[in-house]
Amino acid sequence: MIILGIDPGLARTGFGLIEAEKGSLRALDYGCISTNPKMPLTRRLKKVFLDIKNIIKKNNPDLIVIEELFFAKNAKTAIKVGQARGVIILACCEAKCEVTELTPLQVKMFLTSYGRASKKQIQQMVKLRLNLEEIPKPDDTADALALAICGAKINRAKLRNKYEI
Repeated sequence: MIILGIDPGLARTGFGLIEAEKGSLRALDYGCISTNPKMPLTRRLKKVFLDIKNIIKKNNPDLIVIEELFFAKNAKTAIKVGQARGVIILACCEAKCEVTELTPLQVKMFLTSYGRASKKQIQQMVKLRLNLEEIPKPDDTADALALAICGAKINRAKLRNKYEI
């Protein structure tokens, strides 16, 4: 199963693609979509949309896991991230992909069993679970891979429950 994790943002959108097969996980591709803050908002949103659309088309994921927007102190930033999430979700819908949304708290619980895990702890778990030589940078990329790992865990649980009698 191919799973795409997406950490939405306007300045940087992290993406992480993994393969989950027979209980093992393998990183296939990961990185960050960056937009220039000097560009108009509409062009930045279009870039995020088209880049995500291309990643989906190229990799044909079975599941996409997107981070839910959490309460932000800066309303202006939250609105822009919400707009980026919107175009990302639209790209997923156009591709007819299954989408799951997770909060940062859910990701922390899935990966560390501790809802107040630090960013460093999450990054360390991503490195360990995917057997990477170093923690992926920037943070948005590591967060996207964490989302994909959680998607694999959720999918395993669904399959287990589906066949239980």
